[in-house]
Amino acid sequence: MIKTTFTILLGGDLTLTDRLQHALAESRFIAADGGMRHAKPLGVEPELWVGDFDSTPPALVEAWPQVERHPFPAAKNETDGEIATAEALARGAQRLILAGAMGGDRSDHALQHFLHALRLAEQGVDVLLTSGLEEGMPLMPGQPRVLDVPKSSMFSVIGFSDLENLTITNARYPLDRYSLPFGSARTISNVAEGAVSLSIDRGRAMILARPYDLTGA
Repeated sequence: MIKTTFTILLGGDLTLTDRLQHALAESRFIAADGGMRHAKPLGVEPELWVGDFDSTPPALVEAWPQVERHPFPAAKNETDGEIATAEALARGAQRLILAGAMGGDRSDHALQHFLHALRLAEQGVDVLLTSGLEEGMPLMPGQPRVLDVPKSSMFSVIGFSDLENLTITNARYPLDRYSLPFGSARTISNVAEGAVSLSIDRGRAMILARPYDLTGA
């Protein structure tokens, strides 16, 4: 069964690539504030535009008068991205793509996107973060992942806690039920030998892949 996918357009960097276009096929779209600037290059029209619009220039608003907007005050307890994901889930999203979740001018926002994705994964939501050139996916207990990237692609596993029984197969540096201490660099800059399988028994982690970086060859 195909999951209902929503793509949230966020304010970070986004490069149009073949992998990004493939990931976005059949998706519905919601823009979060200045993330609307990605709509035209992607050739999509979001069904909703939310945020406090503090990072949206007037010309961008004028370019999309037909898109429904839900404005929020700047003094709020959620980021525009969190508001957008909540709207997507309320509309039946079973899978979320956070496009533009990496890079950009705000490191605090980029880190918050990672943490938000981990929280969503704990709730059973399938989440992909992407800049087009880099991809991220949460790795949670009981939720083994397959990283389908070209051979020789670079990838890392970033632990947001101690990781128990981390297993990585089909990689240059495999691990078998390894206990990774929080803050360890052991799982930085690995190299895919094809589709990589990853799992943990306890902890929280983010898989970061660079499918167009074949420097590990």
